[in-house]
Amino acid sequence: MANPNPFQNLTPFRFYPSTLNRGSLAPKFSRQDQFWSRRFRMPVTHLIPPPGYRFRRPGHSTPQFYISIGIVAVLAVVFAVYISMIASDLEGQARRFDLSKLEQMESASLILDRNGKIFGQIYVENRETVPYDQLPRDLINAVVAVEDAKFYQHGGYDLLGIVRAALKNLTAGHVRQGASTITQQLARNSFALKQKTFRRKLLEIFLARRIEGHFGKQKIMELYLNRIYFGGGLYGAEAAARGYFGKSAREMSLAECATLAGLIKSPNRLSPWTDRAASSEARNYVLDRMRDLDFISRELCASARAEKIVTGSRQNAQGQTYAVDYIRQQVIAAVGWDRAMNEGFRIHTTIDVDLQKIAEDSLRANLERVEQHPDYGHQTYAEYAATFRKAKANGTMSDQPAPEYLQGAVIGLDNETGDIMVLVGGRDFEHNQYDRALQARRPAGTAMLPFVYAAAFEKGMFPGSLVEDSPLDNRAVMIGGTTGILGEWGPESVENRYEGAMTAREALVKSKNGATVRIGMNAGVDSVLQLCSAAGIRSPLRPFPATFLGSSEVTLAELTLGYTIFPNGGWRPSAPRVLERIEEKDGTMVWDAKRESIRKIVIKPETAYEVHSCLVDALQSGTGKAAYTQFGLKKMPAAGKTGTAYDFTDALFAGYDSNFTCAVWTGFDKPQKIYRGAFGRELALPVWVDIMNAAAQHYPPREIKQPPNLKQMEICSRSGLLATDKCYDAVKTSNGDTVQRRTTYMEIATPAQVPTEPCNVHGEPRARLVRDLPSTDLPRAALAVDLSEVTPVVIKSPTLLADTDPYNSLKPILKPEPTPELATQTAENQKIGNEPGESQATSAKPATVSQPGATPINQTPESAVPIRKAIPVQPQDKKPAEIRRALPVKPLDQEDEGETLLKSATPPANDLNQ
Repeated sequence: MANPNPFQNLTPFRFYPSTLNRGSLAPKFSRQDQFWSRRFRMPVTHLIPPPGYRFRRPGHSTPQFYISIGIVAVLAVVFAVYISMIASDLEGQARRFDLSKLEQMESASLILDRNGKIFGQIYVENRETVPYDQLPRDLINAVVAVEDAKFYQHGGYDLLGIVRAALKNLTAGHVRQGASTITQQLARNSFALKQKTFRRKLLEIFLARRIEGHFGKQKIMELYLNRIYFGGGLYGAEAAARGYFGKSAREMSLAECATLAGLIKSPNRLSPWTDRAASSEARNYVLDRMRDLDFISRELCASARAEKIVTGSRQNAQGQTYAVDYIRQQVIAAVGWDRAMNEGFRIHTTIDVDLQKIAEDSLRANLERVEQHPDYGHQTYAEYAATFRKAKANGTMSDQPAPEYLQGAVIGLDNETGDIMVLVGGRDFEHNQYDRALQARRPAGTAMLPFVYAAAFEKGMFPGSLVEDSPLDNRAVMIGGTTGILGEWGPESVENRYEGAMTAREALVKSKNGATVRIGMNAGVDSVLQLCSAAGIRSPLRPFPATFLGSSEVTLAELTLGYTIFPNGGWRPSAPRVLERIEEKDGTMVWDAKRESIRKIVIKPETAYEVHSCLVDALQSGTGKAAYTQFGLKKMPAAGKTGTAYDFTDALFAGYDSNFTCAVWTGFDKPQKIYRGAFGRELALPVWVDIMNAAAQHYPPREIKQPPNLKQMEICSRSGLLATDKCYDAVKTSNGDTVQRRTTYMEIATPAQVPTEPCNVHGEPRARLVRDLPSTDLPRAALAVDLSEVTPVVIKSPTLLADTDPYNSLKPILKPEPTPELATQTAENQKIGNEPGESQATSAKPATVSQPGATPINQTPESAVPIRKAIPVQPQDKKPAEIRRALPVKPLDQEDEGETLLKSATPPANDLNQ
């Protein structure tokens, strides 16, 4: 309805313009109207305005109107100039960006094993770039559908999209929709345009226009999918595909492509590792968008929505293992930190990923089994893992203590090159990054025995040499205290016994501690330490007899390297190594390990084979026989030695075949007893068996050849001398019959080691000469005690020693008489068990000493110095002595003769046939 006319009710009147007075309330007329009125004097009819009405001129006819128009025009010009200046400045700033940096992305370096399999990465940003043709079409369509539907139509920015997003966000009151195109996102992520300002948004648009003018759509999509973040520490589609799904990007299914595309909006929140339900919802939204845009059919959409996504372990994707961490350190040392982290190298290593996985799985499973032992009373892995996950979820990781559960480590070397094929530094790298295979120094226990026997064989002994296995005064070794007799924990049995005289082979096979100390003292402490150093053990070894039994701490890698001298015929590689070569993506060599095979000769080939033959017996019938009988070691030419430290704090097994040497350790980071009876054959041997079985499949072992200088001969085990036809012992069968048993066996030795005399135990009665060793080489095999003269003492508790040695274990003193006379004897040794009431067994051993210029005469036990009352030895320090630390022993030849523990007389000569 039109507005009513305010003048329609006014009364018309007639007047002449000439009669109007200036300033009246009459209407105003133009000059033209006044001219024609005056000329024609025509009456004009007008409406009369109401009282108080004042006529005004129209706004467009006033000066203020034109002034306002002028101001607006000036402002518009100024604004246009300002916008032009800003646009020019932004365009110039966009031109200053180096677009070549779009292709210079920080790329993760891939770690490949010896067979070319990828098993880890090192990176600042975990990214692996791939060309456009290796990106799946479904992934490209999914990203276009959810991020930029007009990607192929616009020139870098979508103006209508910006307006539409602004209206939606304004209506919603918060940001609901972004307006950045794929090209804008590429510009923002490539050049760190992160400021939330209007100027930054404009710069992003100008830079996107320049990128569109410089690159094609396919290249832009390639750069975009190789750069963006997909959550979980994964950058780029290829790294995301390998991290989440364990496959390359081109192998992904439609549902997996949609899952990755759905992560882009909020990578960490929508990651399937973080929220599987939210990730599935985002995937379904992407699939619906692809269906709406006709990228996929309805059937494919429904099928992909129903597919269950299987993702891998986050820890495996990040490559956080002890082996990867050690490789990272070596690569940084080789090429520098920046290049190692950013240039995307191909790092070829010596690791065998198949053996590595078997070692990790076996160690984990067997230690979980050990934690179920009824005597195990420590923290378990499951208990700590539960508290660790809780602390991680609550953000209190800084208060989380270090793990105290049972740990383990494994290392395996290629015998010829020293290549590290297996490296496991602990049970869980996320819990603790301390590498126990390379960094931890722990007592090797009885796994050190082969080096002691090798030193003795170098000095002239051979596997058939006799050695005494009888009680030994602990002051000579001081393991576990300074009093009493040396205990036995190496035989891998809680029911071991002293067995008297035995061959060196048998002592090593059965892991006899007392016999080993005597053999080591015969070879000399310095000789053993020098051999260990030459074998690659660089850790400082204490120069005391306790080192013979593995009380000094060494690393597992050093022990493994040392063991390679036995399958290699006396030599070892220069050092373990893990890097083979480092290459660029195109194959250009960046760094190459020197292939010079430097062989360090440690012992003679004959000595190496003699020890090797003993370790073969140890694995087949000695302390490691459970490998075949219980744990399923396949029939192969292998050898090895168990290792058990004093008080069961550490359990080891080290062994080898012709190609591969492997050592396994178990124990606590803070040394403490695992449980009584935690021998190496129970804890470490099962893991070693699993690894060796797998290694034999990949690298079939061969028989280790015997050096031609070693000859076989028949040796009598009772005398250690050449066998004769009379080397038989009368033994009783179970039914009481007496039968003759042959006491000989075939032994190996060099011509210099072969004994020249026939057996003097079963041969003709004749004098035997035994070389008198200097007192500095003591303690050695003690003279036997005649059981017909001395009543055996049953051990019920640790024996305290003062001025006497009731076990005659250190040095019997023989008092010569003026008249020369040659005397020989044979006697039976006492067999002392670990428990009261043990039965006794006899074994003959030589006990004849020749004194030049003097002849010992027979003395009865009654003529010996009487045994005085034992006085307990008080430690100098009130604090208990540290376990595994030996104190120097005063040489016995420096002691006063009156203070010698026990003075023994030479028993009367007996007929050897009796």
